Amino acid sequence: MLPGVRRRAGGRRVYGPDEIERIRFIQRLKALGLCLAEIKELNGVYGIGGSTQAMLQRLDDLLDRHLGELDARIRELGGLRDDIGKYQDHVRTRIEGLDGDGRGDPRRG
Repeated sequence: MLPGVRRRAGGRRVYGPDEIERIRFIQRLKALGLCLAEIKELNGVYGIGGSTQAMLQRLDDLLDRHLGELDARIRELGGLRDDIGKYQDHVRTRIEGLDGDGRGDPRRG
C-alpha cells in the first residue's frame, strides 16, 4: 500500500515523513474496523491528493456504515446476553431442584 518505499542495501525499508503519515492513517483505519479493500481504496485516493473532500466524504460514508453495523451487533449481543442469563437462571433452578445424591427428576428438561 506504500508505493515507492526506498530500501537500504540490506533490504531494510526507509520511511520518510509522508510514508509515516500514511502508515498511521492506515493503522487508524484498521483500528476503526475498515476492511483491507476499504483501506486500499481510501489509501489510493489519499495518495493522489491527500485528505481531499472526496476522500473524506467516502471515509465518512464508510464510518457511518460501520457504526450502523456496530450498533446492530451490540443489539444482537444484548439479546444473546439476555438469553444466556435466562438459561443460567434455568440451570440454577435445576441445580436447586437436585436431591442429595445429585439426581433430580429425569423427566425435567
